[in-house]
Amino acid sequence: MTLDPVQLAAELIRCPSVTPTDAGALDVLQQALEGLGFTCTRLPFEENGTAPVDNLYARLGDSAPNLCFAGHTDVVPAGAADDWQVDPFAGMQQDGFLWGRGAADMKGAIAAFVSAVSAHLESQESFGGSISMLITGDEEGPSINGTRKMLDWLASRGEIIDDCVVGEPTNPEQLGDMIKIGRRGSVNGIVTVNGTQGHVAYPHLAANPVPQLAAMMNHLSCTSLDEGTEHFQPSNLEVTSFDVGNATTNVIPPQATARFNIRYNDSWQADTISAWVRAQLDESAGPSGYQLELAHTGDCFLTPPNDFVESLSMAVQSVTGRQPELSTSGGTSDARFIKDAARVVEFGLVGKTMHQVDERVRLDDIRQLAQIYTRLLTSYFS
Repeated sequence: MTLDPVQLAAELIRCPSVTPTDAGALDVLQQALEGLGFTCTRLPFEENGTAPVDNLYARLGDSAPNLCFAGHTDVVPAGAADDWQVDPFAGMQQDGFLWGRGAADMKGAIAAFVSAVSAHLESQESFGGSISMLITGDEEGPSINGTRKMLDWLASRGEIIDDCVVGEPTNPEQLGDMIKIGRRGSVNGIVTVNGTQGHVAYPHLAANPVPQLAAMMNHLSCTSLDEGTEHFQPSNLEVTSFDVGNATTNVIPPQATARFNIRYNDSWQADTISAWVRAQLDESAGPSGYQLELAHTGDCFLTPPNDFVESLSMAVQSVTGRQPELSTSGGTSDARFIKDAARVVEFGLVGKTMHQVDERVRLDDIRQLAQIYTRLLTSYFS
C-alpha cells in the first residue's frame, strides 16, 4: 500500500527537532523506510565541543545507478507559540493546509519522497539500481556534523551516489514554479581598521579609524563584480554591519569593524573572489592599513541542463501543468556539499512560509509532490 505523505509529514512535524535535537524524527523516518525494505544506518557525529548530531543514511538496492534524496529533519525554532494560530508541533490539518514548523522546510518533502518510493515499489516488481536517502539533523545549524561528514563516510566505504534530489522548498509561489540547478557561492568578510583613541577636541593627538573604514566599505559597495552569466544573476556584495563600540560622544574610538557578505556567480571561485576583495581594500585603504578575515561558506556550482534535469522537469510539468524555471537564485543549501559527489538538483514544496510563524503547506501540494517524485523514479529507472 502506498504510504500517505500527509500523515507521515504530520508525524515528523510532531517531533520538535530544533537543531541539534532530533526528538525522535529520525526514528519515525527509519521505521517507515525499514518497512519498505531499506537498510538504515544512523550516523551520529560531533566535533570540537559542538553539540552531537544524529543523521540517517538509508539505501534500497546495491547496484548502480544510485538515485539519492537528500534533506534534513532539523528545523529552526518556532518562536513564541502564542504567535501561532496552531500548535507549531501538532502537525495539524486545517483549511486545506498542513501546519507546523518544518512543514515546508522540509519534512513535507521528505514524506513525499518516502511515499513516492512506496508507490514506485508497488507498481514495479523490480528495478535496476538503488534508491537512497541522506538525511541530516544539522542543516539549519552550523552544518559541521551533518551532510559533509556523511559524504565522507560514504566515500570511505566506496559507496557512490550518481544523482541527487535535494528536497528544499524551491518554489516561490506555486508548486512547479522552479527547480534549482545551482547556487551562488558565499563568503563572509570582517574588515578591521585600528586607530588611536583620543579626545574629539584634539584630533591631532589621535587617529580616527572610522572615516578610513567608511571609505573602504564604500569603495567595496560601489565596485561592480560582474554583469552576470548565462545561468546566474550578477554577483552582489552587501555590508551587514558597521561597529565601533563607542557609547561616548567626545572620544575618538581606537578601532572600527565592518562585516559584509558576497554572493558570487560562476565567474568566480573562492580564491579569485578573495583576491578581488583584497585588491579593492588595498586600493582604498589609508595609512593605518587594515585586517581582513574571510570565511567561505559555500562555493558556486552549477548542474547544467542534462537528462536528469530534463526528467525532473518533465515530471513536474506532467503533474502540475507548469514548466519549471531552471534557477540558481536564493541562498545556500547542503547541495553545495553534494555537488562534489553527484549531479544534484533541488526541488521541493512552496517556500513562502518557511521559517515564519504559521509555517504551512497545501495538502494537495504534498500529494502532488509525491506524484512528481514517483514519476521521476519511474523515468530514472526505466
